[in-house]
Amino acid sequence: MARRGKVTFNDYLCKGCELCIAVCPVKIISLSKTRINSKGYHPAEIEEMEKCIACTNCATMCPDSVITVETVELEEVR
Repeated sequence: MARRGKVTFNDYLCKGCELCIAVCPVKIISLSKTRINSKGYHPAEIEEMEKCIACTNCATMCPDSVITVETVELEEVR
């Protein structure tokens, strides 16, 4: 079975520090250009979830623990 990641952010607590962006090996995290949270920050978001490799670098680096990474098992198509 193939695996990929599913990343969720607590938008309310994200302060847009960009540390998760810097450590993502597949470069799929960015700050939202359209959303601002109640604290006035642009929260981080995933651009292409299907490219996530579930490495957990983003969650490990986040100083405020606002990122959750789950591993999703996918059936391989033959």
